[in-house]
Amino acid sequence: MSRFFSTKYKDLEAYVPGEQPRDRKYIKLNTNESPYPPAPLVSQRVEEESHLLHLYSDPECRTLTEAVAARYGLEYENILMTNGSDEVLNFAFMAFCDASHPAAFPDITYGFYPVFARLNSVPFREIPLKEDWSVDLEAFRPEETVFLANPNAPTGRYLPPEQIEALLASHRDRVVVVDEAYIDFGGESCLGLLAEYDNLLITRTFSKSRSLAGARLGFCMGNRALIRDLNTIKYSTNPYNVNRMTMAAGLAALEEDSYYMENCCRIVRTREKTATRLKELGFCLTESQTNFLFASFPGLRGEEYYGKLRKRGVLVRHFGLPRIREFVRVTVGTPEQMERFLSATEEILRETKGTLL
Repeated sequence: MSRFFSTKYKDLEAYVPGEQPRDRKYIKLNTNESPYPPAPLVSQRVEEESHLLHLYSDPECRTLTEAVAARYGLEYENILMTNGSDEVLNFAFMAFCDASHPAAFPDITYGFYPVFARLNSVPFREIPLKEDWSVDLEAFRPEETVFLANPNAPTGRYLPPEQIEALLASHRDRVVVVDEAYIDFGGESCLGLLAEYDNLLITRTFSKSRSLAGARLGFCMGNRALIRDLNTIKYSTNPYNVNRMTMAAGLAALEEDSYYMENCCRIVRTREKTATRLKELGFCLTESQTNFLFASFPGLRGEEYYGKLRKRGVLVRHFGLPRIREFVRVTVGTPEQMERFLSATEEILRETKGTLL
């Protein structure tokens, strides 16, 4: 760091994004992107919008916000559009956490939560996952602002709305942020709880199920007061946070909703077939409700498995945290991509075990 860097950030450990290689062509199963391209209408709408790039985008994202509200049966005032769901998560740490109201989240979860807490000087507590990788909801304290990825990442485990409702009821005076980045791949959303709980904030992204990871578009859903709070943060930092091209892409994606929901079904079918094959090979897997699998093989170090796959042109994600370092996270790609992944895996196991499977 330079001699000018603020000392308040001297110990900040930045989030490490998934590898985006440029040196060769890989089967890319490491960042939970959709293997399917956006619907053709998306490219058309983006092209149509390109001649207006000399003008600022609509800071209210009104047309897109109204479309999202209609899609989920809410009002315009219940929605905030953001530059990816990461932005709204950061806004939530800024708006709803402080020294008197610390943040809390599982110890194994989305890696940006502790980064946002430290970035905003928010005290936080990490709640250890149970032995079965489930979230210990009873361990959260009433004075804490809770952040829950549901389904969780990288474990893929899911909590039904009735369990989260119990947490909302016991935390009436603090916000519970439910990060539903992967909800379109399994499980039931907490959307039905919004009308009753003014302390619920749901975040979503267009990156996973709507094939717009490169567009950077997210949103949140909550009661009007929470959305007003978040808008205060937005207009104090970056009022034009969603650009014209991304707005056009997002609106077109909503118009082609059936295309994306069918892609989700395709991914789920591929996920289940791949999980079955891995289990037959002897892998241990968590029960995933996402577009990825969390897997380990007894006796094969996670870092070694990751490296051997990489040498064979297949990228997966490995995390160095002690509890999960023997696991890899594998994004579900197309059936053809998963066949390549499985073939590489079988080759690695033969090499490692020294015997034919």
